Amino acid sequence: MRNPNPIKIGVIGVGHLGNFHLQQLKTIPDVEITGLYDTSTERAETMAREHGVIAHRSLTDLLAASDAADIVTPTLTHFEVGQQALENNCHLFIEKPITQTIEQAQTLLENANQRQKLIQVGHIEQFNPAFRVLAGQPLAPRFIEAHRLAPFVDRGTDVPVILDLMIHDIDLILSLVQSPVCSISATGVKVASESVDIANARLEFENGAIANITSSRISMYKMRKLRIFQEKTYFSVDLLNRITEIYRVVDQAPAPGPDELVKPLDGNNKKYVVYRKPQIPKENALNQELRHFIDSIRQSAQPLVNGYSAAKALEVAIHIQQMIDRQAVGG
Repeated sequence: MRNPNPIKIGVIGVGHLGNFHLQQLKTIPDVEITGLYDTSTERAETMAREHGVIAHRSLTDLLAASDAADIVTPTLTHFEVGQQALENNCHLFIEKPITQTIEQAQTLLENANQRQKLIQVGHIEQFNPAFRVLAGQPLAPRFIEAHRLAPFVDRGTDVPVILDLMIHDIDLILSLVQSPVCSISATGVKVASESVDIANARLEFENGAIANITSSRISMYKMRKLRIFQEKTYFSVDLLNRITEIYRVVDQAPAPGPDELVKPLDGNNKKYVVYRKPQIPKENALNQELRHFIDSIRQSAQPLVNGYSAAKALEVAIHIQQMIDRQAVGG
């Protein structure tokens, strides 16, 4: 039975990614798509016909008809559009990064708090089923290595690779370590665009954990991998192919559990490696992310990736970018 009080949501920005948002929102029960808005009237009308929704002529009209706004516009517009949506009493889903600057993010959060509105940010890897496997594991990372590589495309080059790709892994790492960052070192290079295309950063945390992050958008192939090392445990998470592998070192050979193999680590059989490759559910991460947003509104609960955690990821990303910019000026 259809809910008599569906969450009314409008989609703002219907380019490459906005199209996917519309596709997934249409599959979520108890959601009413109030329409879409895009600065390109031609694109808006094309997408409206394709998805069977209204193309609003003004952003104000769309927001007035909505309980929530799904903002899938270029990063430089996130703050302005987010502010306007809050003024129309809408909850916000904003694609990453939350805003261009940390000051903008803080202002948006303050306004949302005053109006008792939720902000969820599209750090979609948090909903990658290969990463979600870690939620049920005892985690105390000491060293994390992240590689995110992609072939070059013109889309997204309006921002450096740090804000385009690396921020995904920054967000994941901050959620895993749960300790303040105390030191950052970084380097990056412009190769094919007017902003940094390949970058590496090293994060040191107050609890002693270290993360090494490499991001590139000039690779010949795609890669999205996390390797997490902690005492007696190693996790390998392939976010692209959705494969998670867990290696544990134990003193006595246990009876293998489901999806487990047990092998001696040394010749004296004093230590053993327990290898597990969990079954990963076949879920659409964007669908799960948008469902979570709708559920958070209904339950008046902070989303998994709320504006505060997104602002922390942005702060680290901006710090990395500023460090690379200073190096370029110095060179």
